[in-house]
Amino acid sequence: MIRILILLLIAFVCGSIGASLAGASKKGCLTSIVLGFIGALIGSWLSDKLHIGDLFYFRGIPVLWSIIGSALFVAVINLISGGNSRR
Repeated sequence: MIRILILLLIAFVCGSIGASLAGASKKGCLTSIVLGFIGALIGSWLSDKLHIGDLFYFRGIPVLWSIIGSALFVAVINLISGGNSRR
């Protein structure tokens, strides 16, 4: 049980940092957790394609690539949806 909570906390932190880097800082906890997991998938795929390893793994999650992947995912979503501008 504690391993799942730690995994969710890591995903939350990675997703929050990635969203902040992409300019979408006002996300909820669940959204940040999902962004962290999607970021880990995208980041791992990207690091594999570029043949670049991660410098920091925590509990099997590539932290640096998770942050990069979630930032890329949020940036693409913002591009598709028209950004964060309020009218």
